[in-house]
Amino acid sequence: MDYFAYGWLVEEMCRQHLYLTPAEAHAAMGYYFDHQEEIDREINQEWQQVQQNMTQAAKSPFYIRMKAKGLL
Repeated sequence: MDYFAYGWLVEEMCRQHLYLTPAEAHAAMGYYFDHQEEIDREINQEWQQVQQNMTQAAKSPFYIRMKAKGLL
């Protein structure tokens, strides 16, 4: 996801995630590119589910007040 969200290359991923070795990061990216269509479809489905859950979630009284004041 760092590749999509931030455009990070393997080296940056390893700098940001100290537990990740370059070999692991390269292997993960290789797997992604070998199965890109399937993984992209799964990411899209999960994203749509998150968006749907957010629209169905009850809004808190604080959120409602801030929205009414034009602060959100």
